[in-house]
Amino acid sequence: MLTPEELERYARHIVLREVGGPGQAALGRARVLVIGAGGLGAPALLYLAAAGVGTLGVIDDDAVSLSNLQRQVIHGTPDIGRLKVDSAAEAIGRINPHVHVAAHDARLTAANALAVLSDYDIVADGSDNFATRYLVSDACYFAKKPLVTAAVGTFDGTLTTIRAHERAPDGRLNPTYRCLFPEPPPPGTVPACSEAGILGALTGVLGSMMALEVIREIVGFGEGLVGRLLMVDARAMRFETLNYGWDPANPLSGEQPTIRDLSVHT
Repeated sequence: MLTPEELERYARHIVLREVGGPGQAALGRARVLVIGAGGLGAPALLYLAAAGVGTLGVIDDDAVSLSNLQRQVIHGTPDIGRLKVDSAAEAIGRINPHVHVAAHDARLTAANALAVLSDYDIVADGSDNFATRYLVSDACYFAKKPLVTAAVGTFDGTLTTIRAHERAPDGRLNPTYRCLFPEPPPPGTVPACSEAGILGALTGVLGSMMALEVIREIVGFGEGLVGRLLMVDARAMRFETLNYGWDPANPLSGEQPTIRDLSVHT
């Protein structure tokens, strides 16, 4: 049951037919892990906290620096030098004291991934490198956890949802991240944002949409992004959606899988 204070706090959700009291209660029961408290994770955490997600986990081993503040809106100037997970937890508490925050001051690795994921219902990946994205997607497959994953470039971004441990309504296997991106780009071909630059507001757009997709997954309204890649072009202000499906040759859940655990990431 929602308290009178919670009824007022979430009133704009509760009057939505697609959310209502049951949807808000589902958000309150949900346990969401956000990978990274950076450009994508920052707005995602803010909106998930405001939405009333019961438990928010955040994993990040970095500290706040001055150059982060152009896009990592959960942190402020006084937070420079602090652990990002501590700064994020404090900001979440200011937004919504009903949210429990689990701060993981660590880097997600093959050794700890399954243990960390085991405490959560759904994962939102806002990491900034391909190695972590492949690790997270493989770990979610083995842990049987839905994954909402976003990425940004200089003027572009993508968003999709992975439920590769499940089947589609027609009985076909859902695609994996490796069905969409079979191989990471060769090292050095995609410059880091410190080299190429990035629009702060673009990470805000994709991070907020990541939160929206997590909320949609929890509450269950509308059409999700399983098997669909949302692509954002900030130069042309254009949104497009690419459909993709299960690849029988993918090494994770294909007809002859070669990845049977996370040792490939060690």
